[in-house]
Order: sequence, then C-alpha cells, then structure tokens
Amino acid sequence: MQTRKKYIFLAFLASWLLLFFFFGDQLRRFAFFSGRKAEARRNWPHWTDQSLLKSFANPKELQSDGDPSLPSPRERRAAWLNVYKDSRCRMETCFDFSRCEKHGFKVFTYPRERDQPLSESYSKILTSIERSRYYTPNPEEACLFILSIDTLDRDHLSSQYVRNVDEKIRAFPLWNGGRNHLIFNLYSGTWPNYTEDLGFDIGQAILAKASFYTQNFRPGFDISIPLFSKDHPQRGGERGWLYQDSVPPKKKYLLVFKGKRYLTGIGSGTRNALHHIHNGKDIVSLTTCKHGKDWEKHKDTRCDKDNVNYEKFDYQELLHNSTFCIVPRGRRLGSFRFLEALQAACIPVLLSDGWELPFAEAIDWGKAVVVGSEKLLLQIPSVVRCIHPERVLAFQQQTQFLWDAYFSSVDKIVHTTLEIIKDRLLPHRSRSRFLWNVLPGGLLALPEFSTHLGDFPFYYLQRGSSPSEKFTAFIRVVSLSGSLSQPLLRLIQAVSGSQFCAQILVLWSCEKPPPPSGKWPQTSVPLSIIQGQGKVDFAFVVWRSFPERIVGFPARSHFWDPEQRRWGYTSKWTNELSIVLTAAAFYHRYYHSLFTGYLPAGLRELVDSLATCEDILMNVLVAAVTKLPPIKVTQRKQHKENVPQQVKGTAGGRRFSQRQDCLNQLADWFGYMPLVSSQLRLDPVLYKDQVSVLRKKYPRLERP
Repeated sequence: MQTRKKYIFLAFLASWLLLFFFFGDQLRRFAFFSGRKAEARRNWPHWTDQSLLKSFANPKELQSDGDPSLPSPRERRAAWLNVYKDSRCRMETCFDFSRCEKHGFKVFTYPRERDQPLSESYSKILTSIERSRYYTPNPEEACLFILSIDTLDRDHLSSQYVRNVDEKIRAFPLWNGGRNHLIFNLYSGTWPNYTEDLGFDIGQAILAKASFYTQNFRPGFDISIPLFSKDHPQRGGERGWLYQDSVPPKKKYLLVFKGKRYLTGIGSGTRNALHHIHNGKDIVSLTTCKHGKDWEKHKDTRCDKDNVNYEKFDYQELLHNSTFCIVPRGRRLGSFRFLEALQAACIPVLLSDGWELPFAEAIDWGKAVVVGSEKLLLQIPSVVRCIHPERVLAFQQQTQFLWDAYFSSVDKIVHTTLEIIKDRLLPHRSRSRFLWNVLPGGLLALPEFSTHLGDFPFYYLQRGSSPSEKFTAFIRVVSLSGSLSQPLLRLIQAVSGSQFCAQILVLWSCEKPPPPSGKWPQTSVPLSIIQGQGKVDFAFVVWRSFPERIVGFPARSHFWDPEQRRWGYTSKWTNELSIVLTAAAFYHRYYHSLFTGYLPAGLRELVDSLATCEDILMNVLVAAVTKLPPIKVTQRKQHKENVPQQVKGTAGGRRFSQRQDCLNQLADWFGYMPLVSSQLRLDPVLYKDQVSVLRKKYPRLERP
C-alpha cells in the first residue's frame, strides 16, 4: 500500500514538472503574474521627479513601444507582404520570355477609359511609351503591358488616388496575375507611416517605383525611378548648369540645404538635426516650420528664428553657388531635390538610409553623389572638405552627363526604364555598365549594333585606337531620266581613285531600272548597284581624327528668326555652319543603325513625307548624340543652294521651304534644337600658300 502511494506521489510530481516545463510561458499569463507585472509597469516611472522627467519624455510615452508615427518592423513587414505577395519574383520566374521571341521587345498600353481621369504625370508616361520605337497597338505582338489606370499616387488622402484598382485590373483579360506587366508609382502610403502599400496586389508585375526601400526592392526585377514633378518636361528638357567656364569647381558655398523641417512624424529626425552643421559661412542649412495646416500646434522654440533665416536666401541662388547639396529624406525616401541638384551640378549628399537609388542597376552613382548616413550627419562637413578639387570636378561633370542622358525629361526616364528591361531579356547582347556611364549613354549605344566598344565611334580616344583605314562610298542616285549623267560618272571615278576607298555602293532610287553593267565605268574597287580624288582623301583623313562627327563639304546653317518665332535654314556662304549635307560627307556606319533602329517610326514617316529631310535629320541625330557640330573641310565653291525671294513659287523654292519645315518639326519632336553651330573649317597644310605645288599633298584642291 505504501509503495502504491509512493508511486502515485511521484507520478503527480512528475506531471507538475512536465506541466511547468512545457507550458511555463502560458502559466505566466495568469492573473497572479500579470497583475504583479502590470503593477510594476504602472509604478516604475515614479522613481524620480515627474517634472524633471517631463522635459524629456512623458511617462505615458515611455510605457508605449515607441514613436507611433514610425511603423514597427511587424507593421512594415505586413505592409510589404500586402504589396509584394510574389516577393521572390525574378525575371526567370515571373516573366514570360516567349512573348518577346516572335516580334521582339514591343510594348502595349491599355486603351484609355473616358471616365477614368489621368494625372498630368501619368499622361506624359503613356505618351512617352506611345512615341517610342517599341510601341505596338496590337496586344498580340506585345512583350510588355502598361496599365491605363493611373497608379502614380497611391496616397488615399490624395485627390488623384484611384479606388478599386484590384477589381479593375482583375477584369482585364490580359492581366494574367500581373505577368509581363509594368506598373509605375511615385507616391505610396500615407500619413503617418508612409509605408509602401499601394492599395492593391501587383501580383507578378514589375514595379517601377520612386522612393524604393532597399529591403522591399526585388533585384533584377523591379526598377527604382526618380521622383519627378508634374512640371517635368515631356521631352527635351533644360540643359545642366555646368559650363566650360565653370572652373575651378569650388564655389561660394561648400554645402547647402534649404527646405522643410518636419516637427513630428517620419523623416523629422534627420531634418530636425540639420541646423547643427550650419555655420553661416560656407555651410548654409536653412529649414522652416511653415508647412502643413497645423504647424503652429507643433511649433518649438527654434521655429521663429528658423523661419526668419529661411527667408534670407534664395533657393535657386544656393543651388547655383554651392559645390555640394544635402538631399535628406522627406516623408518618403526620395525627393524632388535630387533631380534639382543633379541639374545644377551641385553634388548631391544623400541622407536617406535604405533608399534604392534610381536606375542603380545601370548607373554607377559612386561617380556622381556622396552617400552619407542619417546617423552620422555631423561627419558630413569634414567628409566633403576632404574631397580633392579634381574629384569634385569629375563629380560635377558626371552629374551633368547623368542629368542630360537619363533624367532631363519624362521621355528619358521612361525610355531608360524600358531599355533596362530589354537588356534583361538578352543578357548576352546587353549594354555593359561602361556604356551606361560614359557619353553618350546607354540610350544611344544600341547593343543590336554591337557590344564591342571598338565598333562605336565614341570610344576610339579612350581606347587609344583608330577607325578603319578604309571607307565604303555610298551614292544614292535620284534621276527622272534614269540614265547615267556626267556628274555621276565623274563622282564614281573620283571616289574610286581614292587610296582609302574599299568599295562603292550605288543605291538606284529611280523609277526606271539601272543601266546594264557595261554602261557603268570601270573602277579599281568593287562597284555594286542596289534596286574629286584629292578632296575625298583629305576629308577621310580628317574624319579618322574625328570619327564621332560628320565630316564633309557642302555646309548649311540654322538660325532663330525672332519675327517668325521659328527656326530658319540658310545656304548662304557664311563663317558659321551647323549642317553638312550628307550628299558629300563621311560619317560612321553606326549612325545608319541609330537612324533606323533608334528613331521611332513616326519620325521616319515624317522624313519620308519630306523628300529633302534625310540629311537634316542625320545631322540633328549626330548632334543630339555627340553635342558637337559637324566639320567642314576645304571645298571649291561649286554647289550653292540659294533661293531668292522671286523664286518662292518654283520647285527650288518649295524644296527650300520643305527644309525649313523639316528643321522646325524635328526641333519640336526632340523638344529642343540639337544642332550646334561652329566656325571651324579644316584645310590641308600649305593650302593657298605661295609655295611650290610639289610641296603640297593635295594640290588639286586649289584648281579652279
């Protein structure tokens, strides 16, 4: 009996031990334990004088988990999962490459609904896509799809917030869970947390988003874009503010900031601390509390002084006259200030921890910006003072290149986004990081032409190489009679006599068939028909020194007519030129690929409708790429396209008028006038000098 009681007691004891071992955490939640814990929690702030404690924090706040305006990690994670349910998406798992195989990289935009309003910014984005060479109106040909629903502003307090997006996109038969779709967004979340919640499930769609948080960014799939205002130009855009005479790089101010100071909420910590680095001399940091409806409710002791100092400086003047510009985070990670600093050649100093920089997949931001830490704000002045002036100038030059190449217009922002996606589809034919980060930039270096740097006309100097020692002559024949004229025969003989000519291609653009081979002149180089010897040699030698430019003979120029308020075109013999007619010129073959592959179909249709527009467009295209004028070489004055007033009604007058119309339509299409004027003409050594002809390398240039 005693043994039985002993076993029962041991079993009971073992049960209690097991209960405490496995369920101890739950037992602590009983009222006895929780009551004592609650009592301790209520009493612990009273260990000191409450009046002293109040100047730092309210006791009730100390009992909370933290600043209610800042989302907890759990809340941030929940918001992230709400948006990125397919958080593991990569191009290989969430993109259908087969849609791009047959018709290439084509982009389709959903038809716009009449009752669905569009913001000005989203309308510009759709227009940029529809103007691009990748646009297709046929969804069956499309590789990528763009919604017609405005998803830029997903702050539900905004007047531009579109509701019920989930229901609308699920009704689209092409949605397919977001696969092969691209969604643009500038603003996400709302007061007070400003999380990245878009208010709808993007599924497997690629997200092109501003103020992208690094932890939410899906590398190789999503794209970070810059935050831009509704006034950002559709195309063209203003040029950067750095000019050739802007050296030395040191300016009046070393480091500046002028902007809002958030008194409460997310982003207030960094901006509230900016006054610590202000010295009133070479570092100017100005903030104002005057923003928002209830700013006076949160007003502190510094506000009045800050508001007075804020009005003493002009923001644009500070941008112009400062070497570095502080770009702190706002309510969201990105701000308009980033693009403003780039344009002004004011080197951005970023204070926005966790921000995935725009187009970081392609752009090397280490050459253009200084990335700081919000926690180490006080070290920023000493950091920027240690940067060598040569490196400062290199930073400034890179800001101007990046601004002009990728950010100066909505067109460039959208096209850069599309080109990055396109490069992912064919990685073996994608642009290298080098091409993205040097002139003329990734948008103008087509991988379809080549991925080898030596095949482009821009990189010979950097590589220490030279172009080919031979050229191919391309002659286009347009004749009503369809016969071989004497000028054409003389041209073929002169070109074939050049020691640098490799072959001659004749494009026969006449209604009548070309003459038989026996009628064509005999040449020392291959002559192919497709359904001045000294001048040529010298021009080719000049071109080999400037392979990125057009080098030729007949020159024209453009000018601004203030009375007509349009661009004018002239063929008068002056000391200024901006166009070299391609009827007699050398240029790199890459520009043919750029002409046919880069320019959108609408622009080529415009040129086809104006028969005299091809050479102007080629000059405009090369100038837009290189930012340089063409080069004119020595020429006897044999050709002059001069249309006096009395012949305005003749065919020559109509042709001249067409050239002017072409020039103005091209300027409108590009958004600015790309042509660059020059007063340079290159002549051979001893040209026109009173010396023996035997001493001159190109004596035939001086013959009457």
